[in-house]
Amino acid sequence: MTEATQIPAGLPRMNEPAPDFTALTTHGMKSLADYKGKWLILFSHPADFTPVCTTEFTAFARRADDFAALNTELLGLSIDSHYAHIAWVRSIKESFGVDIKFPIIADLDMKVAQAYGMIQPGASDTQAVRATFVIDPEGKLRAMVYYPMTNGRSVDEFLRLVKALQTSVEHKVSTPENWHPGEAVIVPTPQTTEAADARMTEGLDTVDWYFTTKML
Repeated sequence: MTEATQIPAGLPRMNEPAPDFTALTTHGMKSLADYKGKWLILFSHPADFTPVCTTEFTAFARRADDFAALNTELLGLSIDSHYAHIAWVRSIKESFGVDIKFPIIADLDMKVAQAYGMIQPGASDTQAVRATFVIDPEGKLRAMVYYPMTNGRSVDEFLRLVKALQTSVEHKVSTPENWHPGEAVIVPTPQTTEAADARMTEGLDTVDWYFTTKML
């Protein structure tokens, strides 16, 4: 593996415990343990008082109740100061009429950002890219998505992703492209030839032995 293709040392791994942290936020000190029993979306942004980040934060704030209905908390992060975060939150409320009710980590020492691989030297040496991590109620990392500095995330997609992940965990199934609740899910593929033969007669919606769907 060449130097250019090596995985960053701090990059977390999916389906393993998310890196622990304790950090100062706009709501006081917060740690990963505070979110035990809930799903968590931890997302970073490059800097306060920037246009793209402002659109993302207002979008997350407007959908906060939808996330809460899914037992999911929101937690932002940037490598700006605690006071900059407070000033930005106040500015967003005054200028856009949106109240940012979720906490924002002030990660001046970059400990959380480095632990989660939010710093991408190819994009910036001092700012966190738009990284998003979905952590389950047991503290395991279930998904991570990176966006470039120039393009904002889709909050609707993260709502959809949480619903899909929760469905997969609860029912031990997979979900197809752009799946939404109420649509068919994918049944696990048979692992033996006998199971593959049996699958064809199980009364499910089987296109071929490896591709079966069902309604929940």
